[in-house]
Amino acid sequence: MTPKRPYLLRALYEWIVDNELTPHLVVDATIVGTVVPQNFVSDGQIVLNISPSAVQGLQLADAEVRFNARFGGKPMQVVVPMTAALAIYARENGAGAMFEAEPELDKMPDLDDEAEESNSASKEGGESTSDKPKKRGHLKVVK
Repeated sequence: MTPKRPYLLRALYEWIVDNELTPHLVVDATIVGTVVPQNFVSDGQIVLNISPSAVQGLQLADAEVRFNARFGGKPMQVVVPMTAALAIYARENGAGAMFEAEPELDKMPDLDDEAEESNSASKEGGESTSDKPKKRGHLKVVK
């Protein structure tokens, strides 16, 4: 069977946003492949605001969560393997879920190679997606 975490994460994210609340993702920053701002990591974890107004290009894929955001005014691409996503909840009321360990997630294929291939293919295509001005992210560190 395929892992349920990606499906639950997408469903809870949509539910939280539909209710006009702020989705926060709890991440285990010690998992290999996790790319987060290390200066905001506390006890091996970081809580990320993944609301539409705080991030750009949010991708909730089966193998990982990926988006662009600003931390301390510096832009960064954040990558969270699905095994590193520990919980998602609404900042305002704490509604959400913690995820249990799923051995199936360890067997998921690594999508980094596919993402790099698609990025290089789109760059070679000559189409520019940066014609529109980028909005500034508004992530906050939650302790």
